[in-house]
Formats: sequence, C-alpha cells, structure tokens
Amino acid sequence: MTNTLAPQLLVDLSDFIMGSTVAKCAVTDLGIQWAGWALAAAFKTEKFYDLAGSGTFILLAHLSRLWGRAGHFRQNVQTGLVTAWGLRLGTFLFMRILKDGQDRRFDHVRGSPGTFFVYWTIQAVWVFVTLLPTLMLNSETRDTPLGTRDYLGWTLWGIGFATEAIADQQKLIFKRDPDNIGKFIQSGLWAYSRHPNYFGEILQWSGLWLSASSVMQGPQYLSVASPLFVWFLLRHVSGIPILERQAMKKWGSDPGYLDYLKNTPILWPWPKF
Repeated sequence: MTNTLAPQLLVDLSDFIMGSTVAKCAVTDLGIQWAGWALAAAFKTEKFYDLAGSGTFILLAHLSRLWGRAGHFRQNVQTGLVTAWGLRLGTFLFMRILKDGQDRRFDHVRGSPGTFFVYWTIQAVWVFVTLLPTLMLNSETRDTPLGTRDYLGWTLWGIGFATEAIADQQKLIFKRDPDNIGKFIQSGLWAYSRHPNYFGEILQWSGLWLSASSVMQGPQYLSVASPLFVWFLLRHVSGIPILERQAMKKWGSDPGYLDYLKNTPILWPWPKF
C-alpha cells in the first residue's frame, strides 16, 4: 500500500497544480520571464524588460478570468483596471527607454547572464505577488453584491492612476524643456512628494486588493501582501533608494535641492499652505 501511495500523491498534486488557476498563472509568469531573460541575455539588452513585465500583468489578468470561467462584473472591472494600468505604464516606460537608449539599473548587468537571470526572476515574483489578489478574485466562482469595499477600492485605484500618470507626464515635460537641463523637478505633484508616481502606484494596488477582498475568505486575506510588497519594493529596494542616491550625487551641493529635501516628504504627500 505504501508503494502505491507516493505515486498517487504525486498524481493528485499534479492535478491540483494544473487545475488551479493561480498555480497555472504562476507557471506561465515564470515561463514568460525566463524566455525574456534568454532573449535579453543573448542580445545584451534591457529594452523590453519593463514591457515584458507589464505585458505579463495584462496577460495573466485575462488568462485567470478565462480559466476561472466565472466572468462576474467585479472580475471584469478588476481585469480592465489591470489592463489600463499595464498599457499606460508599459507604453510609457518602453517609449522612455527607446528615447534614452538604456536603463541605468542595468549598467553592470547586461554582460552578466547570471545576474540578468536574477533580475528577470525577481520580475516574475513581482508580477505574481502584486497580481495575486486579482488572480484569486478571477479564479473564484462565488460572487457577492457590489459594496463599499468595491467602490472605495475602485476610487483609490482611480486616484492612484491619475496621480501616477500626471506625475510621469509632468516630469517628462520638465525634462524635455532645454531650460531645465541639469535641474530637478519640484513643481506640480512633485511639490508635495518627491516620488508622487510611486505614491500613485501604491494606491492603485491597494485599491485593487480592497475590491478583491469583497469575496475573500480565510487565508485569501493574506494577499494583502500585494500592496505591502509594492510599497516595500518601491520604498526600500528598487525605487526610491536608488533614485535618492542618484539625486544626492547630482544635486547634493545645491542649497535649493537640500531645501527641497527638508520640506518635501519622500513619498506620502501633504498639502503646502
């Protein structure tokens, strides 16, 4: 009996993995990022790194809705919001790197396939953890009437989307002005936060988790790791720390910049009176 138990457990585990929408999305995510790494390492380029990431978000959102076979209104809205986020941010980042020619994050990575592999694998983790509430929602056949959490969550997403898009556009326009060469932006939304685009990013994923939580039960609530992970990644790992170090090297001796640091919050904005 023992000899037949182990193979049966493996079969049951395999059936669970292949039958689980969330698990299939995880495997698909990893496959896309590793295929992206193979191409990027071969051509020693990072030009489609961000595009592959945002594209995977969109693909998995729609695949999870397809595989989940429910198609409730809340799921359709959630999938649409993820798609809108991915299209805007992915296009913006791709056009930016085409113009700049390179991404400084990869200056010491392009020639090292092993390190490049780590970057692409981390992107797979970022996609999966961030999208987890949406994957859980889209794989849920149970539905509940729309309520406060849905409307509040979608409102948060809308505010975050507008904040990130406006902040990105303001900085783009600022940098394109020849009179601003060598200067730092401190106008518009950037007068209230040194990283308003990241503030908008965190709001969006917080809102999507809040709406998805309307149908969550028990351990599913642990998917709150999504907005927390986005905040931690941007605040302490790959976003703000890198940009703050670069800015300090560039303008650290500028009294105007030091005043900006002193009077402008690093992430969470507050109004100036």
